[in-house]
Amino acid sequence: MPDELSARAHNAQSAPKENLQALIHESDEETLLALLENPQLEEPHISQMLERLDLSANVLTAIAEKGKWTTSEGVRLRLARHPRTPRRFAIALLRQLYLFDLVRLSLLPSAPAEIRRVAEELMIVRVPQLPIGQKLTLARRGPARVVGALLAEGHPQAIKLALGNAFLTESQILKVLAKAGVPERVVAAIAQHPRWAVQYNVRVALVRNSHTPIPVVLAFLPNLTLRDLKDLAELEGVSPHVRRYIQKELSRRPGAK
Repeated sequence: MPDELSARAHNAQSAPKENLQALIHESDEETLLALLENPQLEEPHISQMLERLDLSANVLTAIAEKGKWTTSEGVRLRLARHPRTPRRFAIALLRQLYLFDLVRLSLLPSAPAEIRRVAEELMIVRVPQLPIGQKLTLARRGPARVVGALLAEGHPQAIKLALGNAFLTESQILKVLAKAGVPERVVAAIAQHPRWAVQYNVRVALVRNSHTPIPVVLAFLPNLTLRDLKDLAELEGVSPHVRRYIQKELSRRPGAK
């Protein structure tokens, strides 16, 4: 059996081009490693091989270490997102990906969670330097953390797109509202948005934010719990006039004292 496997590996290394399509589906690691040395092997073969989730870390490492393959954006993307690519290679490859390949990878459930997180961080770092067209596309299609960063930046054209992004989460909205110096127009847009303004935790965060329009605060106060009203009344960051409205609402509540 070992002799048979060695023979198969030897054959893979020198097989003619017409046999390569079958060989990329081999299960034996030694055969696949030998196949990578075949001069007839081309980028489409590598890309197809990388769609196999059963590839070993050794095979993935061998591909990553060959510069002739990682010059291809498609190969870099497939290696970075493969769940068995060793971390050091995956992280290095992420830094070489185009922006929207990072977007695709970050939204891919089969990619390792850590790799998706690093992809998001790389996008967030790039956000301030991006041209407005790319910002708008990211606001519409990007993952939650990236959309949160774009929203906090407050570009007028990006706000509406970001708030309508299907991946945006309540957690990111709350983080934006808690940021010091978040633009007033961002707070006003959240306060008027039909998806977010009805969320209880978002309403509490909006009452806390000094940029929230007073009519919005007054509309929210009657729906807040007694406990939250008391907590808000004690917060140092709440403006004096909002505090007075909270105290007035508390005075109307039975058991507030």
